[in-house]
Amino acid sequence: MKEAVFVKQNLRKWREYEDSMTQMSEQSPDTLADMYTDLTSDLAFAQTHFPESRITQYLNHLSLTLHNEIYKGHHEKWSRLLTFWTREVPRAMYGARREMLTSLVVFCIALLIGVLSTLGDESFARIILGDGYVDMTIDNIRNGVPTNVYSTGGETESFLMIAFNNLRVGIIAFGMGVFTSLGTGYILVYNGIMVGSFLSFFAHYGVFGEAFLAIMQHGTLEISTIVLEGGAGIVLGNGWLFPGTYSRIESFKRSAKRGLKIAVGVMPVVILAAFIEGFITRHVEYPVELRIMVIVLSAAFILYYYVLLPYKVGHRERES
Repeated sequence: MKEAVFVKQNLRKWREYEDSMTQMSEQSPDTLADMYTDLTSDLAFAQTHFPESRITQYLNHLSLTLHNEIYKGHHEKWSRLLTFWTREVPRAMYGARREMLTSLVVFCIALLIGVLSTLGDESFARIILGDGYVDMTIDNIRNGVPTNVYSTGGETESFLMIAFNNLRVGIIAFGMGVFTSLGTGYILVYNGIMVGSFLSFFAHYGVFGEAFLAIMQHGTLEISTIVLEGGAGIVLGNGWLFPGTYSRIESFKRSAKRGLKIAVGVMPVVILAAFIEGFITRHVEYPVELRIMVIVLSAAFILYYYVLLPYKVGHRERES
């Protein structure tokens, strides 16, 4: 390839990269990495075919500038950590907004199936929740403590066990995306039906209000994380199913990075939900106002961090 043709084919791209470098703090690490890989590839070609050319010097300058910016982050670990939570996770959420909506719709449909099936036939709850759990809950309802299941075991022990189990479920929900988004869909449907059946079971025995108030103290966060992790799994799975202009492997790698950021960004909330379930939900003697406040604050956090903040970050970057 002649130098003039090489320059003509790539000059616009290089100019765009050069413009982007004036706002490096606004660029995601993935974007910077892709730019660096592309530039070094072009530089290697230029050094091989046009070693004395000014275009080779130009590409070398761009590559060095970008290299220094990327690796400067090694000396700014705390800043990088802050950026991950304030920019990268919200940016990944904004990019996955369609997958998140799909996850929410699938979960809600499954929840409705669980509600209607249990209200229509009480034995359905036994299929989903198991005979032992149902019989124990019925005994608790008759004894006037419908949510006594949350009072069993020590607080710390319960917290650790719940956190481990919920993290495991989240990893499965995300990881099932490897088998295309249908694998994650199965996890969403199963958990949605289980939650719907669980709530309807209490409604059948006339203690829905009390049970709902107790369960949603931790359930607001816990159910939200199931939907979010499901959305991350759909992002992962769609990389296989819809590669677009990329090769299937390259598309999967990119979607895996995006989905993993979301999955990691949800883990602290999973642990917080387990903490509430282990240390707070069991205390039915707490004032109703306090329990409602926990639910409201949990819902407000989910809406802000995983909905409003991603929109703000995404909209700001699109404008810039």
